[in-house]
Amino acid sequence: MAYDTNNVFAKILRGELPKVAVYEDEHTLAFMDIMPQTPGHVVVIPKEAAEDMMDLSPEGAARLMQTTQKIAKAAKKALEASAVTLVQRSGRDAGQTVFHVHFNVMPHYPGVPLKLHAQAMVDPKTLVPVAEKIRSAL
Repeated sequence: MAYDTNNVFAKILRGELPKVAVYEDEHTLAFMDIMPQTPGHVVVIPKEAAEDMMDLSPEGAARLMQTTQKIAKAAKKALEASAVTLVQRSGRDAGQTVFHVHFNVMPHYPGVPLKLHAQAMVDPKTLVPVAEKIRSAL
């Protein structure tokens, strides 16, 4: 499958769709997931057009991982999470639903189970204070 320039993350990168940003640099963007599996669920994407990890340049993969680690550390600290799950799916059979390579950063809390993937959309306004907390820990 060829990279689709109209996928939702490409549209977010171009400013055609809104986002609640957590972090951005020259090569990556991190934003709150609109369908969070857990409080503080953040998506980290490269600005490089790549469908999955196999399409991403080695430099892009390194930058994506560096930003993912930075966000995971900040989310864990700021949200007082007990643990963090990092999920990266490459390919439809792996469960990838948006075909722009990305990591999901999902904080964990004692007694709070993860919700199912892409099940319920939340009001973006509720994500703003969580994003602010994470940004404060960067």
